Amino acid sequence: MYVAVKGGEKAIAEAHALLAELRRGDPAVAELSLAQIQNQLSLAVDRVMNEGSLFDAELAALAIKQAQGDLIEAIFLLRAYRTTLPRHGVSTPIETSEMRVLRRISATFKDVPGGQILGPTYDYTHRLLDFSLAVDAMDAAQVDDDDWAEEPHHHDSTHSDAQSGGSEKSLPRVLALLEQEGLVEPPPTEASVSVDLTREPLDFPAARETRLQALARGDEGYLLSLAYSTQRGYGRTHPFAGEIRSGVVMVHCPVEELGYALPVGELLVTECDMINQFQGGGQVEPTFTRGYGLQVGLSERKAMSMALVDRALRADELDEERLSPAQDEEFVLAHCDNVEAWGFVSHLKLPHYVDFQSELALIRALRQAAEAPDV
Repeated sequence: MYVAVKGGEKAIAEAHALLAELRRGDPAVAELSLAQIQNQLSLAVDRVMNEGSLFDAELAALAIKQAQGDLIEAIFLLRAYRTTLPRHGVSTPIETSEMRVLRRISATFKDVPGGQILGPTYDYTHRLLDFSLAVDAMDAAQVDDDDWAEEPHHHDSTHSDAQSGGSEKSLPRVLALLEQEGLVEPPPTEASVSVDLTREPLDFPAARETRLQALARGDEGYLLSLAYSTQRGYGRTHPFAGEIRSGVVMVHCPVEELGYALPVGELLVTECDMINQFQGGGQVEPTFTRGYGLQVGLSERKAMSMALVDRALRADELDEERLSPAQDEEFVLAHCDNVEAWGFVSHLKLPHYVDFQSELALIRALRQAAEAPDV
C-alpha cells in the first residue's frame, strides 16, 4: 500500500532549484549548447533517439542537457514529449539497399563486391586517453601533440558531415552471395501489420515485426548482455557478422492525392545482418538463418546485439528447443524497456510505510512465537 505525501511543496521547489544549479555547474564555465551536444556527443544523441522512439537530434540533445547526461532520464523525457505529438502519416519502408554507405564491413567474406569500407569507427583506435582533446580549441595549435599522446585521435567531421558523405555507388548485399546458392534463408518478402508499441501495449505471442520494434527501442546494455549470453552457449546459434553497414537512406511518405510517395528527408541508419547456423529438419535442408538489427544513427553495437537476440527469439519459428533466457520471448521483451524498468525500480522510493509496518509486525510476531516456551 502506498501512502500519499501531502505538503512539502516548498521543499520540492527548493529541490528543483538545487537540481538546476547542479545541472548548470560552475557559472564561470561556458554553458553547453544544444549544437555542441548534437554534434560532439552524437552517439549519445543517437541512443536517446532510438530508445526514445523520436528521431529528432535537436530534441534528443535538449533531453540530454536537461537530464544532466543521464541517458535513461533523457529517453524518458523524449518519450513523454512524443506522446504530445500528432501522427500525420506513415512512411513507406526504407530501402537500405539504396543506402549511401559510410561504413560497410563483412566478417564472412574478405573480398566482397564493392569492397570493405571501414568508415568512422573506434574499432581500430588505441584505447588510450587522448589528452590533446582536453586542450581548448584556441590553444590547440600551440600545443605539440607529442607532449600529450603518441597517436591523437581527431574528429575531422561532425555528425551532420557524416550524413552528407558516403559512397554514391550501389553496394550489393553480402548475403546475396549466399542467396544465389540457396545457402541462406531468403529475407521476408511481405511484412504483416505490426503493433505500434508507442501507442499500443505489447502482447504475447508477438509477431517478429513487433519483436524487432521492441528490440529497436530496448535498452542497449540489456540487449548487449543477452547477445553476449547467446555467444557463451545460451542460445546455440553460432553467429557470423554477415554484413554491417551504416549510411544515409531516403525517407518517403505516400501522398494519396498523387498516388505515389514523395521524399521527405534523409535518415542516417545502421543495419546488421547476422548469419547463424541451422541444422534443418523435416523438409528443410541444412542452411544458414538470419538475425536482423536496424538502428537510427551510428549505433553499431546496438544493431549487432539486436540481430543476435532477434535470431535467438526465433526458436519457436525454427522448431528449436528453448533452453536459455535469450530465447524466451516474454522474458526478453517484457524486460527490455529501460523506461519501464526504471519506473518500476524507482517506485520503491515512494512511501511504503504501511506495507513495511505490517511486515515488521509479522516478523516480530514470528520471533515472539519462536522464543515462547513450549507448553
